[in-house]
Amino acid sequence: MMSLISVPEIRVSQCNSAPVRRDGHFVLYWMTAYRRACWNFALDRAVEWAEKLCKPLVVLEALRCDYRWASDRIHSFILDGMAENACQFEGTVVLYYPFVEYEPSGGKGLLRAMAEHASVVVTDDFPCFFLPNMVAAAAERTPIRMEAVDSNGLLPLRASNQVFSTAYAFRRFLQKTLPLHLTDFPKANPLESASIPTANKVPREITAQWPPISASLLNGDRGFLAKMPIDHSVSRVAARGGTTAAQALLNEFVECKLEHYLDERNEPDRNATSGLSPYLHFGHISTHQVFFEIARSEGWSPDHLGWRATGGRTGWWGVSQAAEAFLDQLVTWRELGFNFCCQRKDYDKFSSLPEWALMTLGQHARDPRSHIYTLDEFERAVTHDPLWNAAQTQLVREGSIHNYLRMLWGKKILEWTPSPAKALEIMIELNNKYALDGRDPNSYSGIFWCLGRYDRPWGPERRVFGTVRYMSSTRTAKKLDIEEYLRRYAPNSTEPKKPKGSNDRIL
Repeated sequence: MMSLISVPEIRVSQCNSAPVRRDGHFVLYWMTAYRRACWNFALDRAVEWAEKLCKPLVVLEALRCDYRWASDRIHSFILDGMAENACQFEGTVVLYYPFVEYEPSGGKGLLRAMAEHASVVVTDDFPCFFLPNMVAAAAERTPIRMEAVDSNGLLPLRASNQVFSTAYAFRRFLQKTLPLHLTDFPKANPLESASIPTANKVPREITAQWPPISASLLNGDRGFLAKMPIDHSVSRVAARGGTTAAQALLNEFVECKLEHYLDERNEPDRNATSGLSPYLHFGHISTHQVFFEIARSEGWSPDHLGWRATGGRTGWWGVSQAAEAFLDQLVTWRELGFNFCCQRKDYDKFSSLPEWALMTLGQHARDPRSHIYTLDEFERAVTHDPLWNAAQTQLVREGSIHNYLRMLWGKKILEWTPSPAKALEIMIELNNKYALDGRDPNSYSGIFWCLGRYDRPWGPERRVFGTVRYMSSTRTAKKLDIEEYLRRYAPNSTEPKKPKGSNDRIL
């Protein structure tokens, strides 16, 4: 077996036992989660195979229409990224093949058909939503070697086989382990120095049955979405997907917002957060790139390594307090969620909560509620609480909730539903349906935190909550300046809305 050493082996998983076909016509990169042409270990691995085998490289990026919560909002954001990828790969040695499914199972057989002509398939290793099962099923039907490559975060998913119950425990592990991986970064431009033959075309029988979407449609007004069997009630939002939009947000954050992040991130009207969470979720930007830009702005380098494994959230990076706070969210909290999803296949189940939370919520499951609302009432933001209604309205309109208010949003759903299990069901449904960063390990961390994951018992014991941490709309309103937020996101407001604040709970 030939050796490929550029991408760390800990990030590469062999999905099947099929061999490499050395007489194949090309190497196939099946892009499913890291939808970008840069800072991408999976693309690096595909380039490595192409160089070793002296084969062209074909990149297949497909968009299904039958996944749960498929909507105009999610499709449009992904299509923005596909349009940009088409431009990024144009004029390079790579052949980019964007395929959009117009009816359920319309793309069935495409991957296998392309694999019949390929030498090896490389794909993305993402531990959440339908992607793990999709990759596993595809690997069984693929007649050649398939590898899944982890380009999720700074810490490889398989650097540990344990589940961490608190951020403190995970942070302590990071402080011991992460220095081993901070010199292994994906390439900013993997095609710049790639020495591979130019890919010219895909076999005609494939393009005839599964024609790639045209550049005019990718860059057009997306009217074709109306004909697709997806949820048209969840409309497109102002935010555009793609690496250019992500890079612009990152530049703005580093240059203008980072210094204020620590003091202003919890204020809904200060717009002090990065807004990068949807772009991280859809793979339009890499954690490695975000970290690189923050480190460069702070003058940090791996030479600064040598921290002690105390588990403390401040002081271990050796950068400004604002940058420390942001990196704790980007690295500790985000990758803590990836750790859980990688190790626990029941990451989205109520039973995955810690024992103490299951016990206390169970003991108070039948407590009388001051209010009980249905999913429809929550969705329409018609509760008695103006602040909760505003947060839900922001979610529906913009695909995001301000980072701090998303925690309150979840806590109140727990308080106003007949049972904790029903509360979880409603949180997942609303978040995954409307949030651009939903269906993500980081997103599930935020939802389950509302029910006790990564937390500890809090006193005094309360009705409904037991010893799960309680949050009050009244106290939140006193702590934050929310007058403008309430006006902007009043459910009956008709003024045009511009995205403000964070697109995610912690970034």
